[in-house]
Amino acid sequence: MERRTFLTGTAAAALVSQMPITIARAQDKVIKFAMPQDFTKVYTFVTAEYSQGQRDYISLINARGGINGYTIEADVSDHGNDLPRAIEAYERAKTEGAVLIDPLSTPVARALVPRVLEDEINMVTAFSGRSDAADGTAFPYVMPLSPNYWTQAGLLIDYFRQKDGDLNGKKICFVHIDTPFGKEPLPILEKLAEQQGFELVTFPYTPPGNDQSAIWPQVRRARPDWVMFWGAGVGQTTALTEAVRNGMDMSRMSSSVWISESDMEVAGAQDVTGVLKVEPCASGRDPKPIQDILAEVVEPGNGAGPEEKVGTSYYNYGVMITAIIIEGVRKAIEKAPDGPVTGPWLNDGLHSIRDFDADGMIPPVTITPEDHQGGGMARIAHWDGEKFVADTDFFTANQDVVWEEIRKYSEEFKKTGE
Repeated sequence: MERRTFLTGTAAAALVSQMPITIARAQDKVIKFAMPQDFTKVYTFVTAEYSQGQRDYISLINARGGINGYTIEADVSDHGNDLPRAIEAYERAKTEGAVLIDPLSTPVARALVPRVLEDEINMVTAFSGRSDAADGTAFPYVMPLSPNYWTQAGLLIDYFRQKDGDLNGKKICFVHIDTPFGKEPLPILEKLAEQQGFELVTFPYTPPGNDQSAIWPQVRRARPDWVMFWGAGVGQTTALTEAVRNGMDMSRMSSSVWISESDMEVAGAQDVTGVLKVEPCASGRDPKPIQDILAEVVEPGNGAGPEEKVGTSYYNYGVMITAIIIEGVRKAIEKAPDGPVTGPWLNDGLHSIRDFDADGMIPPVTITPEDHQGGGMARIAHWDGEKFVADTDFFTANQDVVWEEIRKYSEEFKKTGE
């Protein structure tokens, strides 16, 4: 497995030995994260930029002296979305004292849930994994730290309501990849359709989604008021291309967090002007953390990847999640400055995050032992032909319906472990 330890600045001197250790001792002043992710198989559309954002933010923190003298060490490797490789990476990380793992893969995260709960190692499942992991009472060491797919669907429906005033009698088409990920929003959409009186029409397509030519003429003939398309990678660009070909109104087309600048370019940047997406954080280079990275990491030549990727949607997702994690580290140090640096130590810190907004880059995030989603806030943005532009402030919506679904499944997990 390709693997590299990522540690910047003077902290490199701390790695005088590669001998496995059980925990990172407080006197070592090193906090270890494991980031085995899929760089080569399924999640290639996002991983490189997400990881680059994570590593650049860690470089920024370490270049400033770390956190109260603690340096962050990130072990980055490629699990290729392969469960045996991912489990191997996890077990190695546990042996070497990692207090957090971020696999950025739904199947990997699902496979690791029993292990992290037993081992008390924090697992980040940003924009992936189980939506019911928002319930910290059932999943104390699983940390979405982001709006789950149920929340994202609820936000889009509320945006449609804001625009049209009333969805009663409206028709919403849901075009989705025919996988568990693609089907995940359906319970929320069906419940909201019942409550608000709109007609929901679904159009599943076969994975990976590179042939949707039979789907979109049907969508066009359905004459929807709004369209939600739900896929990733090639499925998204194909959906956009077919929607353009069929003359769909782009300003009535919307998707989850999984749509990016590169998708717009592939589909034709000008042709897809108006397309909407859920935006969990500000994109672009204006946010202060991105400005700081450019000045203190990229300009000195310490960036983790291509400079032109700094500020893209997926890069900023990586910065967002890492900033929340680092805030958890700060809180852990405040509560127990002498450690020991363990999974429970960081877990306590993450549960102490209150209204953290990363200098305005993200909505105010509060993590509690009950709510690991962080409040369920995001905003809706549209593509203006060159970039994504916010249409709304950060907001939350339909959380009563979302949490009813979360608790239904989390209570089942408590009973059965599944």
